[in-house]
Amino acid sequence: MARAVYPGSFDPMTNGHFDIVKRSSKIFDEVIMAVVANPGKSSLLPTDIRTELIRAVVKEIPNIKVDSFQGLTVDYAKQNDVACLIRGLRAISDFEGELGMAQTNKQLFPELETIFLMTKAEYSFISSSMVKEIVRLGGDVSMFVPGPVNDYLKAHFIRGTTA
Repeated sequence: MARAVYPGSFDPMTNGHFDIVKRSSKIFDEVIMAVVANPGKSSLLPTDIRTELIRAVVKEIPNIKVDSFQGLTVDYAKQNDVACLIRGLRAISDFEGELGMAQTNKQLFPELETIFLMTKAEYSFISSSMVKEIVRLGGDVSMFVPGPVNDYLKAHFIRGTTA
């Protein structure tokens, strides 16, 4: 069975992330969306909320599993018997950092392969950082994030709604 892990902070999950995981689910028998819990980073959403929201977004796609972890992605891949890592690229500027990460991961876990998928052009400008900034300033992000994510953000962060 061909399995892959798609790791990320997904803080919050965007339509670009959803595009990558949907397309990955057609390539692999199972795709694990692994939410990275990084205690050293200031996140907009706690790990458990990010995980719950992603589950709501991908619930109709049976071969996508959602999990969370702390630590190195290569250790997570080893523990889950996964030898393929999926990384999304929005623009050529993403490639340099991703290439360095892929080469480092290969040194740490030689059996791990990294597959890069380009997001669709209509999502190429969307980043979680941009979404967070819009949310923090009280703006509408409905065109950038899947429905369950938008509903949560509106209910908890957008001015004029209940917290």
